[in-house]
Amino acid sequence: MSAESFKRKLTAILSADVKGYSRLMGENEAETVKTLTVYRKIMGELIQQHRGRVIDSPGDNILAEFGSVVDAVQCSVAAQNEFKARNAELPENRRMEFRIGVNLGDVIEEENRIYGDGVNIAARLEALADPGGICISKTAFDQIETKLPLGYEYLGDQTVKNIAKPVGAYRVLMDPRVTVARAKEKKPLAPMWRSKPVLAGAVALLVVVIGAAIWNFYWRAPKIEPASKEKMAFPLPDKPSIAVLPFVNISGDPAKDYLSDGITEEIINALAKLPQVFVIARNSSFTYKGKPVKVQQVSEEMGVQYVLEGSVQWSDDRVRITAQLIDALKGHHLFSDRYDHELKDIFAVQDVITIKVLNAMRVALTHGEQARVVDKGTKNLDAYLKLLQAFAQMGGGNREKVALARQSVEESLALDPQYASACAALAHVNIMEVYVGGSKSPRESLDRAEELARKVISSDDSHMYAHCVLSLTYVFKRQFDKAIPEAEKAVALSPSSAFAVFMLGTALYHSERFEEAIPYFKKSLRLSPTANNQCLVNLGGVYRFLGRYDEAIETFRKALQFQPDYLPGHVNLAATYVLAGRGEEARSEAAEVMRIDPQFSLERWAKTFPFRQALVDQLVEAWRKAGLK
Repeated sequence: MSAESFKRKLTAILSADVKGYSRLMGENEAETVKTLTVYRKIMGELIQQHRGRVIDSPGDNILAEFGSVVDAVQCSVAAQNEFKARNAELPENRRMEFRIGVNLGDVIEEENRIYGDGVNIAARLEALADPGGICISKTAFDQIETKLPLGYEYLGDQTVKNIAKPVGAYRVLMDPRVTVARAKEKKPLAPMWRSKPVLAGAVALLVVVIGAAIWNFYWRAPKIEPASKEKMAFPLPDKPSIAVLPFVNISGDPAKDYLSDGITEEIINALAKLPQVFVIARNSSFTYKGKPVKVQQVSEEMGVQYVLEGSVQWSDDRVRITAQLIDALKGHHLFSDRYDHELKDIFAVQDVITIKVLNAMRVALTHGEQARVVDKGTKNLDAYLKLLQAFAQMGGGNREKVALARQSVEESLALDPQYASACAALAHVNIMEVYVGGSKSPRESLDRAEELARKVISSDDSHMYAHCVLSLTYVFKRQFDKAIPEAEKAVALSPSSAFAVFMLGTALYHSERFEEAIPYFKKSLRLSPTANNQCLVNLGGVYRFLGRYDEAIETFRKALQFQPDYLPGHVNLAATYVLAGRGEEARSEAAEVMRIDPQFSLERWAKTFPFRQALVDQLVEAWRKAGLK
């Protein structure tokens, strides 16, 4: 082999094969091939998801390489967890268990194949692994010891076939645990009563007993009462469904809530990008914030199978995040992990949790889908934190909060001028200033919003939030023929986003395509069953313009059940009562409007209704009859 025909490189190698493959083939060749085909496909998809590539797959063996040991081990763990779940559904004698070895080593690459001791060691480590387990070399362990929430058991130096020197080996413990030392250097024998190993063993045994007692008393996961399908408020979707509860801020500083809220929202947004997943929107999940709530209750009220919960502890430049995923129907944990990292690594932790959730729910991703899931848009942590603050402030919905949001977004952009999400948020702030009356020139604010949203889309057409904001800009400009395609693009990018689906319904609503808007508002309400008042108000408006006044009144009242002082609910209800011929109730609602906002101006309010003038005039007349001025 000439020097010109190959090159050397350092790479992470994964080698996997099936335990007892010959026995399985001898007992039932057809079923074995069928199962192996499915499992190899799963392994191939997981390798691709974790940025690796399959080098070879002869018989029951799979050889792959990765640019990162972290990716190789995460892929191995995901594969073993998936195979374990699938094997549970098979008869014991038909279960297919893989052994996996991972090594970091120097290899020769020729025509997309790799050779050398680095590959051979991975294969030998695979043979040392338990069925359903993973064994890694010391060179691999040195790269991941503090980077993954796993435990490791040192197996000592192993003499392996055709390798000159012994290879340090570790067994991967897929539950988060401390690294276990084993296979110590041999020493001269000593009397049993003086043996340090015996004393150490006794001490270790005592520590284990005490630790088990503490774990059992304090840390053991509480028994979870399974949720009942019969008690679900909504039928379960025909795809994996999940509610992500607000991660609890345990930092001792309420001002840091925006970080834990932001982590929660990032995970929700990432999951919402996938058509294979049904995820409850932030607005509904956050109704449980600060409340003692049972997983069973969340599952039944939201109509989902899985619930993710966690906590965040932030101190100086360090962050500790815990996360646990629960199958509410079965009443047990699918995983419970803790991540201790520098704050700057928070993006990576969010990605790890999201991918682990998807793996646990058996959601396979294409390479493109994984790239979209983990994309955060900035590497500047401070810019990201400022944007989280802005989103929290925008939720206030009044002039003061919107002004604070503008300041936070502008600070975020000053830290990272290319931050697309911050640019889209600034566009959104401009629209909100028009809505809350904080803009001196609504036309200029809307033009600026359009300019900013277009800037984001021109550089990244896959930015769902920017398409939503641009659609809303066109709605306020009454350019409905442009608003609808932008909202449709947003829904295509994030099919499970309650916000994107709501925006499409809103664009159709203001275009007077009322019947078409109804299913989108209803879907948004299913994705966000609670705290989705604006969607309820828009749906009520659809029913009102269709002359379905009883349905409109019921819908507006539902919005007020969630938020009794929600001004748009009372304003719209007042007009609807007039149109339904219920004048006394209309005047009562008008009184509520003036109680909530003594400075209410009908002229200013009417300007926020982006409909053609004939419909606005109809509503203004109804409001005046109710007593509003």
